[in-house]
Amino acid sequence: MVNGAVQKTAENGLESAIARALAGRSVVLVGMMGAGKSSIGRRLAARLGIPFVDADTEIESAAGMTIPEIFEKHGEPYFRAGEARVIARLLDGKPSVLATGGGAVMDANTRDLIAAKGISVWLNADVDVLVKRTKRRTDRPLVEKIKELMPLREPFYAQSKIVVHSRDEPHDTIVNEIMGALATHLRIPAAKEQTP
Repeated sequence: MVNGAVQKTAENGLESAIARALAGRSVVLVGMMGAGKSSIGRRLAARLGIPFVDADTEIESAAGMTIPEIFEKHGEPYFRAGEARVIARLLDGKPSVLATGGGAVMDANTRDLIAAKGISVWLNADVDVLVKRTKRRTDRPLVEKIKELMPLREPFYAQSKIVVHSRDEPHDTIVNEIMGALATHLRIPAAKEQTP
């Protein structure tokens, strides 16, 4: 029981250290749909004690319509321009864990903003994991679309500061790995003492 309390205190210390070391920057999650950006992002934000923001939700709120409706009514270039504006606004706000849409990194200005004002984390998931996680969602692309988009997007995802393999493990396991990677990236010495 004492060891559990010591571990919890150490974790709280690491979480606080990471939140301080972000120094106003956001943690920006990138990756394909189904990679776990929203579900993992919510847990990561809770651990760090900062807000979680889903860019897609913010876009829909700003537009007053769903993303599929925006695509249908206005087309992809219009959507991408709006997405870039929303992400720029979010990155200008308070630090958060920001989950971006799968194609957000295709915009060069958005990539530059993320690099300047955030720490990008690529949740890299295999096709079979993405398909399994998206097949129940009617608004998500089919396996062919995922296979078509991955090679186009992965070179941009790979520019992220941190890469974590998103797989069929408890979300907290992935969050622990992100925490460890953030601590290493931010050069927090206590990270060496932590066991994710």
